[in-house]
Amino acid sequence: MAFSNLEKAMAAVIGLDIARPGTSRAAAKRAVAMLGRTAVPAARTAVGLGARVNPYAAAGLTGLAAYELGLLDPLAQPAMQAVEAIDEVVVQAPERRRKKRRTQFNKAVSEGMKAVKKSTSYGKKGTINNAKKAFTQVTKVASKLNKGQKVGTKGPTGVIKRAISKFFPKKKPVRRTNRTQYSITVNR
Repeated sequence: MAFSNLEKAMAAVIGLDIARPGTSRAAAKRAVAMLGRTAVPAARTAVGLGARVNPYAAAGLTGLAAYELGLLDPLAQPAMQAVEAIDEVVVQAPERRRKKRRTQFNKAVSEGMKAVKKSTSYGKKGTINNAKKAFTQVTKVASKLNKGQKVGTKGPTGVIKRAISKFFPKKKPVRRTNRTQYSITVNR
């Protein structure tokens, strides 16, 4: 089982290297228990003899003894809160996006492909022997109908047109009329 971020932070404060491969939870518990038993006598010894020989070891053991006595808890509290806040942010599921709305063109192409599959235009009924060509033809017919252009009524294009014409209502042609007529009369 992997260590949580909180456990890793606590081990770093104590001075344990649990990131090393092969470190198990049981081994980490044993190390902490051994540190607890030997911390106070080692601190006494370090202050007496070791401080002169190795001041870094003395400082480390003094820090460990202070941690064991709970003197470092006020200092470690903000770090633990930061780790917990990061855990909460990471654990939250991302908000779901709304499903993208299908366009009229997409619906028309789907219906056109169904109509082609039902017909004998590109192979026997229920199969399409050349799907790429069929899809190309369906999209071309849909595009033309969408623009209001004319499409053939016979053959594969007619099958597709009859299936998808309901998605593209007939557009009335725009007539340009000269509404503002000027009449100029000249008086002599």
